[in-house]
Amino acid sequence: MRFIGRTKKEETKIKKVLAYLLVPVLAVSVLSHAPVSRATSETQQKIKEAEEEKKRLEEEKNKNKENLDNLNGKRDSLRGELNVLDGEMEEVSDHLEDLEDQIEAKLAEIEETRKALEDAIATEEKQYDGMVSRVRAKYERGEINYFSVFTGDMSFSEFLKTADYFIRIENYDRQKLDEFKENRRHIEEQKAMLEKEEEELEQLREETRADQEKISGLIGQAKDAINKYSGEIATAEAEAKKIEEDLAAKEKDLAYLKQKLAEEMAMSRKAANGTWRDISEVTFDENDRYLLANLIYCEAGGEPYDGQVAVGAVVINRVLSGVYPDTVSGVIYQKSQFSPAGSGRLAIALAQNKATASCYQAADEAMSGITNVGTCVYFRTPIEGLSGISIGGHIFY
Repeated sequence: MRFIGRTKKEETKIKKVLAYLLVPVLAVSVLSHAPVSRATSETQQKIKEAEEEKKRLEEEKNKNKENLDNLNGKRDSLRGELNVLDGEMEEVSDHLEDLEDQIEAKLAEIEETRKALEDAIATEEKQYDGMVSRVRAKYERGEINYFSVFTGDMSFSEFLKTADYFIRIENYDRQKLDEFKENRRHIEEQKAMLEKEEEELEQLREETRADQEKISGLIGQAKDAINKYSGEIATAEAEAKKIEEDLAAKEKDLAYLKQKLAEEMAMSRKAANGTWRDISEVTFDENDRYLLANLIYCEAGGEPYDGQVAVGAVVINRVLSGVYPDTVSGVIYQKSQFSPAGSGRLAIALAQNKATASCYQAADEAMSGITNVGTCVYFRTPIEGLSGISIGGHIFY
């Protein structure tokens, strides 16, 4: 803005007067658009970061819980399978024990049959030998002699009678021999049947042992898997506990930050409603211009010129307010207010005089009482829910 016919000194004076006249109007405009909360940008940022971290931890907690539920489900399912396998193993073991008993009994029965067969064979041989011996003895003793009838030594009736007797004895011997042979055949068949049954039992025993080994392997695998899931569950539970602790700590931090925010909100309202000095009442130190210009560089060096003036105006507004330090250095170095002062960036800028010509010009305008943000005492990068005067990349409130 140029004032035709005025000297530069007169223009500066008029600008100051207009600035003072515009301050209340801008203040009303800012207050009408500003949110109820008037926290420092650093606190707002910390709250945002804390809420984001809390959200991340809650998502991690839910994910961990889902994983833990999944692991517990798998372990419970495996335990159910293990119970079934244990039941099957018990049945197979009982069946195997029963087969062992049957095989033992069958072997005893086979042994008994074998002995009976040996006895039958011995009896048959004995009967056969006896029969042969009796027949041979009869003939050797001449008890059967067909010539006796012709020589008159034996009557024909006596001969027939004697012959009939020997025939009956021979038939008896043959009958007994046939009975013994049949008995031996029956015993042999019984022995063969028992041996076949023994083979079948042996096969069943081998199959049952194979089933037992298979089930034993499955039980081992199930136990290994259960141990594996139990280990993963223990790890997940430890992680869940840590997340719970981190979440509790974050909630505590968030509660502290919100309390601090409430205090800063009260401070902001107090500043807005408190007494303000006139710029003419402020005596600046010789280093204030250098200090303010370098702070403007750190906070808004890449912003448009209006944004640089606005940052300088916030610092001077605090100097003018009755609730903040009354010097430029006191305001800038007040604890936890301007992040470059706390992080060391300002010290580096001061050491190298990083401030540009526009930063010095903005500092001069601010120190002359010019403000383009009314009575705003805070600024920050935009966040959701924060309204105020938007200049460049900052919201002033």
